[in-house]
Amino acid sequence: MTVRAPRPTVAGPEFGPESPFPLRLSGPVIKGFGRGSKELQIPTANIPISGLSVGGCSEIESGVYFGLASLNLPATDTRPKVFPMVMSIGWNPFYRNAVRSVEVHIIHDFAEDFYGVEMRLLVLGWIRPELDYVSKDALIEDIKTDIRVGLESLKRETYKKFESDPYLFEFGDAGVKEENGEKL
Repeated sequence: MTVRAPRPTVAGPEFGPESPFPLRLSGPVIKGFGRGSKELQIPTANIPISGLSVGGCSEIESGVYFGLASLNLPATDTRPKVFPMVMSIGWNPFYRNAVRSVEVHIIHDFAEDFYGVEMRLLVLGWIRPELDYVSKDALIEDIKTDIRVGLESLKRETYKKFESDPYLFEFGDAGVKEENGEKL
């Protein structure tokens, strides 16, 4: 049996994000494979892979990242909400995906789905490369560790200051999906 070395409790340099971070990604929340909530009990909000084309960077390395997400949720107040997030970009080797995906775990409990809502991502750092797993339990445990690492990393003042980055709040009504003249 191979034993893996303990993982660091934070990711990214202490002084704050370094190039190529922060990365700014956006897209409407789309349906994914349906495994996050149902099978892994770790819900994800997915964006189209085309959302990976940012600022001259057409190919983002597969792996796990941390940062902030904002959603233009239909609500009584007008300011978008900002949440900590971890995200996986890649092929999900455990599931042998035929297509690459962008799966964002927003660290917040939502009462309902929000497909079609515009999501903005401010990616502040890299946690680890994409891995394969011997079991679903091992995958779940690593994702839970990713969440802890992401949260601890974001507690540092040099990362926390990004919660007010204007990019996270520039939506207008363009990101709200409408159906039959009603905002969803």
